[in-house]
Amino acid sequence: MTEMKAPVKPLIGPDTLEQIDIRVGTIEAVEDVKGSNKLVRLTVNFGDHKRSILAGMKQERENPREIEGKQALFVVNLEPRKMMGELSEGMLFDIGFADGVKPVLAVPEAPVPDGTRAG
Repeated sequence: MTEMKAPVKPLIGPDTLEQIDIRVGTIEAVEDVKGSNKLVRLTVNFGDHKRSILAGMKQERENPREIEGKQALFVVNLEPRKMMGELSEGMLFDIGFADGVKPVLAVPEAPVPDGTRAG
């Protein structure tokens, strides 16, 4: 059995988990954020609307644009946050960063309609 990299976070109840809205979206465009050496702007299609979501992946990938056209999971009910003068309307749900592993996208195993909820 593989050892866990970090301790498990404190327990939460199902009510808390139910508050997190994770949805599938298609990454339509990846663009540099002016003045940032970490952030890129993702234009994400959630079916009935599009959002701009900032992600700190510039240093994690040789070519961040390689994820254009891919579906991934996003937290869509975070309060909008301003970074480098731009508004981020959600969070990319990726795997590995917190454990020092080269991050990868959390993706559905097969295509699903944009906006489909996880959980």
